[in-house]
Amino acid sequence: MPNSNAKLHSNHRGGREASRRELVSRSLQSAQHCLENQDFGTAYAHYLLVLNLAPELKTTVKETFQFTLFKWAEELDSLARIQDLFNCYEQALELYPNDEVICNSMGEHLFRMGFRDEAAGYFHKAVKLNPDFADAKENFYRVANWLVERWHFIMLNDAKRNLTYLKAIENAVRSGSKSVLDIGTGTGILSMFAKKAGASFVYACELSKTMYELARDVVAANNMEREIKLLHLKSLDIEIPKHIPERVSLVVTETVDAGLFGEGIVESLIHAWEHLLLQPK
Repeated sequence: MPNSNAKLHSNHRGGREASRRELVSRSLQSAQHCLENQDFGTAYAHYLLVLNLAPELKTTVKETFQFTLFKWAEELDSLARIQDLFNCYEQALELYPNDEVICNSMGEHLFRMGFRDEAAGYFHKAVKLNPDFADAKENFYRVANWLVERWHFIMLNDAKRNLTYLKAIENAVRSGSKSVLDIGTGTGILSMFAKKAGASFVYACELSKTMYELARDVVAANNMEREIKLLHLKSLDIEIPKHIPERVSLVVTETVDAGLFGEGIVESLIHAWEHLLLQPK
């Protein structure tokens, strides 16, 4: 009797597997037929079904799936079905989370729609996944020119200014300020000054996605990624202990340009003093 039950279960599993293979085969045929008739939306739906039923086919159908996605996205864009377009890319990235071509294409749509900061994030990810991907690199540099203010480069090359900041931070840390919050970190230079000065804990927040990613790269290039905690947040949104474990003893910031209207230097410093900075005794 046990042998009979085992055989029945085996036959049932075999039947389900045969049904799955048959459905996958038919869906692939239907997808190809839809592509021939330029019915990209239906073809895309068939490929989603195939990839969910048979993830082992991801590599085999990858290029055709990409082509179908991009063609369907173009149609959705022309019809102003923006949410549907984003939903398709989210589905595609769930299936291929490390596909630089899909990331780059998503970034291009976001850029055309005016979401430049979000686009930069996808272009940056595409370049990280494939540093030799020329289109993604060109796109990232193009959007960075929109988002990275020119004064960043002027300040970074101002040796006198940088030395003054370094000495001020060193003096504060030597006087007992061992935990530091850098508001509007930009490239991360002040955070790195604080760490090099001997601060035990350094936290840095940056609202711009592009500058946040840039700061991550700069900090990593200086082998400080484990010593400086970077937050993609506005300082007003930082919560204790959710984002940082306790109040800090020193706040550094240099949001004295467009930050007056964006991050809000006065508002941020008042917030830091009241909620994030240790009160003097």
